Amino acid sequence: GYFRTFEGEAEGPDGPELRGYHKPIMLAGGLGNVRRRHAIKANKAYIKPSTPVIVLGGPALRIGLGGGAASSQTGGAGDAELDFASVQRDNPEMQRRAQEVIDTCWGLGEENPVLSIHDVGAGGLSNALPELVHDADRGGAFDLSRIPRLDPSLSPAELWCNEAQERYVIAVYPHFLARFQAICERERCPYAVVGEATEAEHLSVTQGGEGGENGPAAVDMDLDFLLGKPPKKTIDAGRFTRPGRPLATEGLEVAEAAERVLQHPAVADKTFLITIGDRTITGQVARDQLVGPWQVPVADVGVTLAGFDTRRGEAVAMGERPPVALLSAPASGRLAVGEALTNIAAARVRRLEEVKLSANWMAASGHPGDDADLYDTVAAVSDLCQALDIAIPVGKDSLSMKAVWSDSEGDHEMTSPVSLVVSAFAPVSDATATLTPQLDPDPEAELLLVDLGAGANRLGGSILAQVYETLGEAAPDLDDPERLAGLFASVQRLAGEGRLRAYHDRSDGGLLATLAEMAFAGRCGLEAELAGTAGDGGPVAALFAEELGAVLQVAPGEREAALGVLEENGLAGCTHVLGRPRRDGRVVLTAGEAALLDADRSELHRTWSETSYRMQALRDDPDCAREAFDRIPDRDDPGLSAELTFDPGEDVAAPFIGAGAAPRVAVLREQGVNGQVEMAAAFRRAGFEAVDVHMSDLETGAADLAGFQALAACGGFSYGDVLGAGGGWAKAILENARLREQFGAFFGRGDTLALGVCNGCQMMSQLGDLVPGAGHWPAFRRNRSEQFEARLVMAEVADSPSLLTAGMAGSRLPIAVAHGEGRPVFADGGLEAARQAGTVALRYAEPAGGVAERYPANPNGAPEGIAGMTTPDGRFTVLMPHPERLFRTAQFSWHPAAWGEDGPWLRLFRNARRWFG
Repeated sequence: GYFRTFEGEAEGPDGPELRGYHKPIMLAGGLGNVRRRHAIKANKAYIKPSTPVIVLGGPALRIGLGGGAASSQTGGAGDAELDFASVQRDNPEMQRRAQEVIDTCWGLGEENPVLSIHDVGAGGLSNALPELVHDADRGGAFDLSRIPRLDPSLSPAELWCNEAQERYVIAVYPHFLARFQAICERERCPYAVVGEATEAEHLSVTQGGEGGENGPAAVDMDLDFLLGKPPKKTIDAGRFTRPGRPLATEGLEVAEAAERVLQHPAVADKTFLITIGDRTITGQVARDQLVGPWQVPVADVGVTLAGFDTRRGEAVAMGERPPVALLSAPASGRLAVGEALTNIAAARVRRLEEVKLSANWMAASGHPGDDADLYDTVAAVSDLCQALDIAIPVGKDSLSMKAVWSDSEGDHEMTSPVSLVVSAFAPVSDATATLTPQLDPDPEAELLLVDLGAGANRLGGSILAQVYETLGEAAPDLDDPERLAGLFASVQRLAGEGRLRAYHDRSDGGLLATLAEMAFAGRCGLEAELAGTAGDGGPVAALFAEELGAVLQVAPGEREAALGVLEENGLAGCTHVLGRPRRDGRVVLTAGEAALLDADRSELHRTWSETSYRMQALRDDPDCAREAFDRIPDRDDPGLSAELTFDPGEDVAAPFIGAGAAPRVAVLREQGVNGQVEMAAAFRRAGFEAVDVHMSDLETGAADLAGFQALAACGGFSYGDVLGAGGGWAKAILENARLREQFGAFFGRGDTLALGVCNGCQMMSQLGDLVPGAGHWPAFRRNRSEQFEARLVMAEVADSPSLLTAGMAGSRLPIAVAHGEGRPVFADGGLEAARQAGTVALRYAEPAGGVAERYPANPNGAPEGIAGMTTPDGRFTVLMPHPERLFRTAQFSWHPAAWGEDGPWLRLFRNARRWFG
């Protein structure tokens, strides 16, 4: 949900200079669970001489050569060939295959073949392989001729140094080598044993030779020489006091300023970025960016679940404020940390000390004043984190954030501000208890502002300053770390006691953006009195200053209790009672007798979303972009809702579980598929024995569909969809006599059941005559929007023969979609045949009722909203949406508060178990 744009003129040591982003800035962060026994790489006691060393993943390519060198230079200052050679490409399908190998290995527990693992990044194998063995105090002997490659013309230097991605280097137990190789072959993941560990800490790299003899040495050196401590670099850097340029707020028209600020990309709606990424994959996402029934992208924090049977999980949030660095780089660093923490405070984190940070530093090293700014910022962030007792165990840096070029007007350069991007991570006790900015429209639920700037209201570097083409003078800052700690502790306590209804931090756009986004998420108006918050600079500064802070909505009758908790944590002097929601849809901001803003919430929302709409219209189908944008002012849009014709808490499979052997379901996948784990979890929850079956298992005879009663074809991106949606997967079955016979026999039995979802739906729809009664099923083509669509949309269960939807007909409820090619295309007469047979199982629905025809309620342009099909006997069902990712209420981005643990879509899987008896 981040989209930082900046370009402007700032004062430098030698006069005005251009500052901004002509090179990409890195917003990086990742989190996960690591079991303790997998956290530490093996040492020399385990990695003995002759231990095999393997390269796993994609083949070598002539890409990424010189990437490290190019990234360390000013963009445009070096050899153009070096810039081109440094260009990367990604291959997510290959990454998926490599990940499946790794997951299979650690899943073996004590028999995990992996001793040590290292990803291949900067420097390629020339960095990864020496580091792998050096970490275990060993050396290594490697043969370049064994490295998998796509281009036979690669030179030894190119093989050794290319930075092709989706690769790992791994040391494995010698006695588990055959098992590891079998795992790679099952996953169709390229691998090669490229060498072995040696007793001496020496690096030997040969080129191969005739008859298996080693050729000439390409590298022959001691590892201490290669990886020893380099000499410390001395940088002579001078500090430069950066003067600002004043921002006059006297006479500023607040309505015009609000329009400009809300449309600035850093503040505006980020839907165009968010809905093109799959946010429900794994079925373990409890809180994504989109909030509430109207799915507004304003969440402060992302939260994932630690498993399918727990509410514990992990939270991730980010913070950055680089424009402020042009006035005070240390202040920008403290704000980045502070913003990450005020964001992650929305999750149920027990103690501030449990938060860990990742710091990504970017600067133009060598630019006058910037090296000193970087040094001072690192020191400031270190001091702040020590004061808060927070660790920064990891980070990255890029110190070449300058681009130069020449044209007919002369020489130019663009230099990035010193930029720190902070990612915050923490374990959470209850992922479902995360606060969001969605306002409760009850006027009795009041709003409190906690202003960590304590009335300073400094406008330097703010969006307000930027939209009026200046920087301002005084930079906002975190003057007292204790206030930040007090806010965090207060929010956690008040949330734990059930006293808060909503929460949103203050950052880009200031208090105006905070309040507006809360109103957008709650689809209501609000009123706020700013006289008490004015402090320095008056009410306009109070409205647009980007000092750290947050707005809390307290439950009715809880104001005094909340103020008491905030006072206990030292925040009495910077806490203000702002106002309350309004049911008339007006956003009314006042300062004493002065009316600052009186606007219609829906019009402000359109203003905020117009930037996203314009970008989407340029990138995607413009008609779809317009249809989505035109929905915003619809006051009658109820958003997501649920009307069920069954009780989701009723376990219709319960009488059959334990009464006999659990039916075996083959959770089927092909290379690249990534949705098998949540599919297996859903079937297991309903009483099945879920078995992981790769297509390679069926090809080799390691598994046979004759041994299964049910089949679930999972979602993902097998074959990268290069042969059309699910086409490669289907052809692998239809053009292999053994597989064709096996699938035909499975579908032809009268005691089997099958479900295809997303890519599995696409695959099954192309099996033609193998699936009895599926002759009228459609093929699936590119979405009408011409873009991948990942959303929570409304669906209606149709009255059909499907065994999976028995008893659910007429129900309307949210469902997850995540696909790029989900538009059903029927052959001549196919749609009419489906109508006559009554085999439409699921349709996309408008929130207000009726079949969805418009985007995005109909996310792919499906005729008559068709989202799923079945066969006349109901045994085989295909669905483009993902019910397997929503079998728990904890997995929904939004759901009715009255729902219990079981999500309504679990009934599909329970119906399947009941049918088997």
